[in-house]
Parts: sequence; C-alpha cells; structure tokens
Amino acid sequence: MTDQTKSAIKLHTLLDLRGSIPTFIYISDGKEHEVAVLDDLPLEAGATYVMDRGYLDYFRLYRMTKAHAFFVIRAKKNMAFRRLYSAPVNRETGLLCDQTFKLTGHYATRDYPEKLRRVRVRDLETDKTIVILSNNFTLPAESIALLYRRRWYIEQFFRWIKQNLRIKSFYGTSENAVKTQIWIAVTVYLLVAIMKKRLKIEASLYTILQILSVTSFERIQLNQLLVDADYTAASMENDNQLFLFN
Repeated sequence: MTDQTKSAIKLHTLLDLRGSIPTFIYISDGKEHEVAVLDDLPLEAGATYVMDRGYLDYFRLYRMTKAHAFFVIRAKKNMAFRRLYSAPVNRETGLLCDQTFKLTGHYATRDYPEKLRRVRVRDLETDKTIVILSNNFTLPAESIALLYRRRWYIEQFFRWIKQNLRIKSFYGTSENAVKTQIWIAVTVYLLVAIMKKRLKIEASLYTILQILSVTSFERIQLNQLLVDADYTAASMENDNQLFLFN
C-alpha cells in the first residue's frame, strides 16, 4: 500500500499482489496524513498488508492485529524498543537479525502493548540496510523481507498508470475533474486486466493497451485483434507511440 501525490491530492491504493489488481483506492486531500486512510481500510482476517513507513501508526497497526490481519512495514529510525529474543539467521541471504521485541515508549506501549517482530536486512545489490516490522511470527524471516520488497509492485502500478494512461498532467484542475480522470484511468486498467484474463491473452497489459490505442476505430473483434499475432505486430509497427487518452 502506498500513496502518490500530485498537486493537492493523494492517491492511496491497496494492491492485491496475487494479480496486481487494486482492491481499495482512496483519494484524499494533499494535506491529510497518510495514516488516516487506515481508518477506512477494510481489513481481511489472515491477509497481509505491506506498507511503507509513511503509514506507521502503532494504534492503527494494533487494530490490524486485533482483526487477525498481518502487516509488514518499514520501521522508523527513532523506534525505542526492548529485545526479548533473537532467532538465528542466514547472513548469506542478506539477513542481519530476526528479533522479537516490545516497544518501550510511553505512547507506543499504550498504542501497541503486544510483542512485535523486527527483521533487519541488507540489500545485496544496493548494500542498503532496512528494518522491517511485522506481527507475523510464523513466516520465515526471508519471507518477511521478500514481502516488503514486493511493495515495489505498487510503484510499478503507478508507473504503468502514468505512462500508459497519461495522467502525468490533468485536463482540469478542480477536485472533481482530477478525481474523474483518475477513476477513468483506474477503470481502464481494470477492464484491460479483466479482458486479459477472460480471453487468456499472453501479452502484457502494456502491450494490450498499446494495441487498443492504435486500432480503436477498426471493425474487428477484440479476441481476433489481440490474439492474431501477425495483425498485432503490424498494428504496433504502424504507430507504437500512440496511447489511450492521447
């Protein structure tokens, strides 16, 4: 889960990593703090919510724990805690520690009174070290780190939306105009994803949208348009710079 800011709005999106499909979207005023959206987030027992540290709020995280949901979130540097237990880790994988701990700050302890898990990992490619918090004590530490890395899938989603549906800039600047254009872009994304699954199309969402953008006025069935390899290749060669909403 993350937010993208453009001018005075924020787009908060919950992305299902099993299919890169947004399941919850909330558009807020640019002045509203990220954590406030967690109050409206529908929680599913057994689900794992992966978030960046802008959403770190112990009171709201404890709400997830009480709802029997799991979270994986990056810790803040000033976190005060008391270590209870350290599990062995394989440092060759980049893991530096896997600890069970309790918060020690007055307000933090009040907001989250139970134990937490702290996984410290070094990215072997960038050599950067991050600390990840979770309330899941069952998954291996490697899986916790992998889940957090998959948070970047949502960055790919936003990049796809911006590049292919062209909402880098808006045709209108009013709140209603901006929201309308965002919802149109997301709707197109979902429709293309549904079509891709139902027609069992192997091409990527990016390729499908490119094809549709250059053939939108041609009288040909969609399944033929998107499955016929020769026709698809010819369409892409004619103009591979056009996009829907140009």
